[in-house]
Amino acid sequence: MTGAGRGIGRSIALALAAAGADVAIASRTQGDLDSLALEIQSCGRRALILTCDVNKISDLESLVPRCIDDLGRLDVLINNAGGAGPNDPLRTTPGQFLKALEWNVLPAFALTRLAVPAMHAAGGGSVINITSAAARYAQRSFSSYGTAKAALTQLTRLLAQDFAPHIRVNAIAPGPVVTEALGKYLTPEVRAAMEKRTPLARLGTVEDIAAAALYLATPASSWMTGKTLELDGGAEATVWPL
Repeated sequence: MTGAGRGIGRSIALALAAAGADVAIASRTQGDLDSLALEIQSCGRRALILTCDVNKISDLESLVPRCIDDLGRLDVLINNAGGAGPNDPLRTTPGQFLKALEWNVLPAFALTRLAVPAMHAAGGGSVINITSAAARYAQRSFSSYGTAKAALTQLTRLLAQDFAPHIRVNAIAPGPVVTEALGKYLTPEVRAAMEKRTPLARLGTVEDIAAAALYLATPASSWMTGKTLELDGGAEATVWPL
């Protein structure tokens, strides 16, 4: 899985290991992967560290062969790399807009394309894309990120048709999840306002997302493809108070 070093990715990797999976973990930061690997090994599972930059196709091309060589097979791919901050559309250049699209969509497409033959060789597989609630919310200052994640959500639907019936492709669209990245904006006042606007009256946790990923990775979801699980506490619009 990509984006494994921190936050949602780290929690998903640990959930998979706790469920009995050996996990290939990819990220740019070696130190994050080293500490995660130790936690996976404490679950009695193997961890394959893959330091890479998902924006470099040459890095992506090496991931699947290394996974097969070290772990023997590939059953599940989790595309978790991506992101972008708020943007002012009048100050956002076409190049900056394109960069958001590339980071959030192209690595997922490229790595899925590379992984599918290995999944076929294993008898089938599951691809899980981490998109965002921003893909469906109409809100200010998110034209770059929201559009990019909407593209990833649609890519999920389309690849599910291309690769059925043996490969399933689904997505998870988290709302606000308490991570290190979000934490720097969460003053007590901001958090209270966001929770008040959320029907389930709390923000998401990385464990919430990991539980959904575990469902999509296992035969429990064997009759599900091309779908997006919306994990947002019931919010039908952005809960940001700013």
